[in-house]
Amino acid sequence: MNNPLKKYFGPSTLVAAAFIGPGTVTVCTLAGVRSGYVLLWALLFSIIATIVLQEMTGRLGIITQKGFGEAIREQLGNPFLKIAGMLMVLSAIVIGNIAYEGGNISGAVLGWEEFFVGLDITLLGFDIRLTSMLIGLIAFWLLFSGSFKRIVNVMTVLVGLMSIVFVTTAVVIQPDLSAILKGLFVPVASPDEFLTVIALIGTTVVPYNLFLHASTVQERYKSYSQLSDMRIENAVGIILGGTISICIVITSAAASDGTLTDIKSASDMAQQLEPLLGSWAKVFMGIGLFAAGITSAVTAPLAAAYATKGILGWKNDLKSVKFRAVWMVVLFAGVIFSAVSFNPVQLIEFAQIANGITLPVIAIFLLYIMNKPMLLGSNRNSTQQNIMAIIVILVTILVGFRSLNSVFNFL
Repeated sequence: MNNPLKKYFGPSTLVAAAFIGPGTVTVCTLAGVRSGYVLLWALLFSIIATIVLQEMTGRLGIITQKGFGEAIREQLGNPFLKIAGMLMVLSAIVIGNIAYEGGNISGAVLGWEEFFVGLDITLLGFDIRLTSMLIGLIAFWLLFSGSFKRIVNVMTVLVGLMSIVFVTTAVVIQPDLSAILKGLFVPVASPDEFLTVIALIGTTVVPYNLFLHASTVQERYKSYSQLSDMRIENAVGIILGGTISICIVITSAAASDGTLTDIKSASDMAQQLEPLLGSWAKVFMGIGLFAAGITSAVTAPLAAAYATKGILGWKNDLKSVKFRAVWMVVLFAGVIFSAVSFNPVQLIEFAQIANGITLPVIAIFLLYIMNKPMLLGSNRNSTQQNIMAIIVILVTILVGFRSLNSVFNFL
């Protein structure tokens, strides 16, 4: 018997799983603590922007049965531009995901340690977190299976867990509904909040998800007649992920008294929730942080492998040696960084620079591709879709500026 809910969960659930990571939890928590409900509109905009961009990559994947990486490689005729484009994507996506993978795994470890004692040993003078290796093994098992269906099913369960946790806490804490509505639909921000606005948008509009979605839709959708199904599933997945982000902001805004501006994670936020949730505060935050860490620890290496496969022209096979080699490098690097508590500052800075340059460029190139009649025929962008895409691209330029600013401190 077919599950009627199955059509609402699939490739876009992976996209939601990818952007709801420990970094998103931290950014949304800090936004709520520092600005209350005022910046919720930024998340609402980011949901709309992500739906627009991911619909385009989904349509590209279904109509051409090729990934975004393949499209970049094939459409760039000039050899110099082709090599530059390939290096840009590999730098931003692969090296970037290596840099951030340690944080994904460490986030899952923090959630784990809300329930279990951390597994730490000292070896050759180094403190090593064995729990990081355990998280890595879970991600390895899932990715090595080479089963798209299994990956989607597990990610769906974890995204569902995050939804239950963060929506429940946002409801139980009894926030100010009028302030929430105002925050969602009245776009205001002080000059000091500009970078926070861009950070909130940047946690949802993620470059590697463009590659992840264009490739994974091919695992489920094989015909242009399924475009409407993809669009429904895309909207459900992105809205679900965006709702989780909004609930984190709401919870931290309602729970904070305005003095804890140094909150670094949802684990810290649990202390603020204890007067309302009691011992359940740590349980809820532990589950939420563990799920956020695991989902990103799986999807980041997967996206890196898909991007590399496309840009280098490999065949679409999750079990191929080359495909597995890419995600293994990303995953193993993350496990090592997390296990020894190493913060790869230089790698992260490089990734931020690469992403800051790459996000606007690939968004513009996506718009260019989506208007090619020879490639997409009657399924190319409409005027309305182009207008929405241009607005989103202007915002990706701001998101890119934020990544560069975090390194060069323009503001």
